[in-house]
Amino acid sequence: MDKIIQITAARGPAECCWVVAQVLKVFIAEVKAKGIEYIILQREKGIENGTVQSVSIQLSGTDVNSFLTTWTGTVQWVGTSAFRKYHKRKNWFIGVYELEQLSLSELNEKDISFQTMRSTGPGGQNVNKVNSAVRAIHTPTGVQVVAMDSRSQHQNKKLAITRLKEKVMEANRQQLKTMELNLWKNHLSLERGNPIRVFNGTDFKKKKVIASYKNNRNQLKNDLRKELKN
Repeated sequence: MDKIIQITAARGPAECCWVVAQVLKVFIAEVKAKGIEYIILQREKGIENGTVQSVSIQLSGTDVNSFLTTWTGTVQWVGTSAFRKYHKRKNWFIGVYELEQLSLSELNEKDISFQTMRSTGPGGQNVNKVNSAVRAIHTPTGVQVVAMDSRSQHQNKKLAITRLKEKVMEANRQQLKTMELNLWKNHLSLERGNPIRVFNGTDFKKKKVIASYKNNRNQLKNDLRKELKN
């Protein structure tokens, strides 16, 4: 199963772009460890050296879905800016999103079926009596065009193929525009909270959530003592 993932700093500053670059390293390392195949489709560099504004990655493998449940969402880094020494902010957020797959079509003339029919409109009796008009249908997509400009069926067939190619290309362009729009929405809709992963410090260590019954018991005891004092 193939998936396309975008890791983005959204409209965040250079610090967020640095986080994207670090997350990309961790992400790729985990992808390799899981035996998932990957291809980097697009990488947009950040303003500062060693930073990445946005990157799109195609993943292939049987465990892709379960793997992505541990990544898709907001990623937080807790640390001090390396670009602005006296900046007080300590929490930086980026987004990891799944992108809709594109199904771009390549027009192969073997995939075109043709229908002939009589032309209509002006052009003389010969045009209206002979099946010179041609309808071309691109079977994989269902896109179709009609050509009846010439009295020659052969010429109309060539014209129909040209028009069909243009129409399929336009459909591909519309898909690309939709994908670009979705990418831009991801840049605008980053949720700064409820992170699925948290990293700390310049060494970018993953923050561990300590789940200890002993700690819970101690916390309950402390809460109880406070209640009794009150």
